[in-house]
Order: sequence, then C-alpha cells, then structure tokens
Amino acid sequence: MKLPKRINWGEIPIEKVAEGIERQVIVGEKLMLCRLRFAPRIITPEHSHPHEQITLVERGRVLFLLDGEEVVASAGEALYFPPNSRHGATMLDEEVILIDIFAPPRRDLLPDR
Repeated sequence: MKLPKRINWGEIPIEKVAEGIERQVIVGEKLMLCRLRFAPRIITPEHSHPHEQITLVERGRVLFLLDGEEVVASAGEALYFPPNSRHGATMLDEEVILIDIFAPPRRDLLPDR
C-alpha cells in the first residue's frame, strides 16, 4: 500500500472494536500504526504475537502486564514489547489513548480482514 507522506488522524476511519474500544489503523509495507481509544477500566486480555510492539500512552494511565511484571505508564511514556512476549493491559480511572506500532504489520488487526 502506498501511503501519503502526510496523514491526518481525522481522515482515518474509526473502527469500534468492542464496547468502550475504538481503533484507527495506518498500514505501511513493514510497519503498522494503531491509535486506540479506551473507556476507563477496560481490560485487554494477556496475549502474545510474533510482532515487535512499541506502545505510547498519549492520554491517561495504564497498568501493563509484561511477562509477569506489572508496570504503570502515564501520558508521554512508552513501553517496548519484544516478539512473543506475554502482555496485557488495564486502563485505569480515565479515558486512555494509546499509539501502538507493530513491525511487521498485524494483518489480524486490519478492519477489512
């Protein structure tokens, strides 16, 4: 997919993933960028995947579980999830916006999968 050099989040479709979770996705040839909006206290189950992942907390606070270790991250902080690491998250008491970067792209997260 050929991406424009400048992308505006306001032009990216919003997908309702589940109650209290919305996602926008930008996919390049070798990486994927997702912007997720979570209602307070949403839990994402522990899981793993073969992709590298970096998650930036844009807004709010999140309790992450990474390979059995709990880490609280706030707006402006990022975490690195190595390939095949077990991880999950609990959104704390406010709306959370996360930016996830995956390499290579996670085809299972594409809206038209």
